[in-house]
Amino acid sequence: MPTNQFANSLHDVFSGLGPIHLKRMFGGYGVFYQGKMFALVVSEQLYIKADTHMQQALAERGYSPFTYVRQGKTIALSYMEAPEEIFEDPDEATEWARRANAAALAS
Repeated sequence: MPTNQFANSLHDVFSGLGPIHLKRMFGGYGVFYQGKMFALVVSEQLYIKADTHMQQALAERGYSPFTYVRQGKTIALSYMEAPEEIFEDPDEATEWARRANAAALAS
């Protein structure tokens, strides 16, 4: 079971979606719903899976993709910083989780 308090708090944040599962990966945690990873926690930052439209919309609001460096090259994944409203409004959290899960299912 993960020991990161922030990661564990996501069970409550995403309760409207249904039961989630956390798995240690990428130096953080993958957040899974029904076997598909729809979010990622690294350094207490939540990233959600995003299709092209979501990536653009979140980038326009100032959110950045999850990136890492491999062999001197920066790699961007299709996970974007989660908007603040996820933590402020349970209905918004559920809606963003559904969108992220749909993006995960489509990939």
